[in-house]
Amino acid sequence: MPDIIYDVAVSADGYICGPDAEVSGFATQGPHVDAYTARLATYGTVLMGRRTYEFGYAYGLPAGANPYPRAKTWVFSTTLVLPADAAVSAVRDTWQDRIAALKAQAVAPIYLCGGGAFAGWMLDRGLIDRLRLKRAPVILGGGVSIFGASKTPVIGEVTASRTWANGVAYAEICL
Repeated sequence: MPDIIYDVAVSADGYICGPDAEVSGFATQGPHVDAYTARLATYGTVLMGRRTYEFGYAYGLPAGANPYPRAKTWVFSTTLVLPADAAVSAVRDTWQDRIAALKAQAVAPIYLCGGGAFAGWMLDRGLIDRLRLKRAPVILGGGVSIFGASKTPVIGEVTASRTWANGVAYAEICL
């Protein structure tokens, strides 16, 4: 059964974005972005929370559009309103059951795109198999924590790591 992988950029102080969803401190070009883009091609399913999905609206994503068109995308939200012809699917309830069914049917790794609150909910339930962290050499000082309000302790095993010349450090961690 394929893994659910939280593949995420994070600041040195543990935030996936700063206050007001600020992400300008994260480098958008370089070898770490090329590596991330290559990994995106391996995912068959994408999971995300509503705030992560709606974050795309600020960058021109129309409501209902799929930000990852080569993969089936599921947005977990009790409040998201999508057009009838949406290219993404909303999951309103029985989240854990839906995730279990998606994992059982998957033929490729599942990308947990975020965000912090949804990732924390998944961590609390043991639903994340692997982390792929791109730690940026930036201090945001606040914002959205990588696992939201979760306090679940987990000891993982680093299975791969590297640091690029631009200071971005990558670690793959099996949970």
